[in-house]
Amino acid sequence: MSSLPTGEPIYEILDPRFGECIDLVAQLERLHGGLRWAEGPVYFADHHALLFSDIPNERILRYDEESGEVTLFRGASNNANGNTRDRQGRLITCEQGAGRVTRTEPDGSVAVLADSVGGKRLNAPNDVVVRSDGTIWFTDPSYGRETSFVGTPRPREVEVDGVYRLDADGGDPVLVADDFVKPNGLAFSPDESRLYIVDSGYLPDPTGPRHVRVFDVGADNTLSGGEVLVEVMPGIPDGLRVDDAGRLWIGAGDGVHCVHPDGTLLGKIRVPEAAANVAFGGPDRNRLYITATTSLYAVFLNVTGIQRP
Repeated sequence: MSSLPTGEPIYEILDPRFGECIDLVAQLERLHGGLRWAEGPVYFADHHALLFSDIPNERILRYDEESGEVTLFRGASNNANGNTRDRQGRLITCEQGAGRVTRTEPDGSVAVLADSVGGKRLNAPNDVVVRSDGTIWFTDPSYGRETSFVGTPRPREVEVDGVYRLDADGGDPVLVADDFVKPNGLAFSPDESRLYIVDSGYLPDPTGPRHVRVFDVGADNTLSGGEVLVEVMPGIPDGLRVDDAGRLWIGAGDGVHCVHPDGTLLGKIRVPEAAANVAFGGPDRNRLYITATTSLYAVFLNVTGIQRP
């Protein structure tokens, strides 16, 4: 185990291979504070900017990579949580307070992509990812229906906390996994043959799961498998991203965990607050942005993140 002095990034090296991923000279930078629950980072290389959610404050913020300035991108965000981009570079957002998945058009207008399934309102879409074929995959736990802090309390209409796929030609969401307690973050492997999905059922039930499962993705966009890849503690696994070598970078209670595709925990980046989600950015895609409770952090790594599109 190795760590850096106070004031610098603190790394736990649990496997020698983690040493290849980190730069001991790079600092863990606190870029912005004063948030209530930071989430949903998504990088826009063409704008040199990162968008991220502040769920309880109902806003999406914009971090300018060149100036370091943080400004309001959108208020009244319906407790926006997870964000990603589609194949045309448009912002896709999970609005858990409104129970819907939306797309921001080039003119700034917002189009609703999904808000119901089988005539019943979705629970509270949480996180979202887009595959290279244009399909949109999202998780739909009930967190955003349970408290006013992160959503809008209301009775649920859909009994399952599911994982869904939206096909490129539209239509109702297709349920692709229904055996989760609280499906949360999700990410594809570099070749998109695997889909990693978090189950954060430990929150609010301490007997519930807190792990990442791995599914095989079929040619018809169906899922099979679903074995547990890794248990994550302390706290819960939340959002995750994958680098171009297939390693997983997972937000957890003590920072960011780096996991090999075979499930081995390689090491951790210690963060002063619980880390909710991460995104790779920067011109070389080697800067890991971390949304962690009240703050936005970043650290440069010796890895390259997958950036879609």
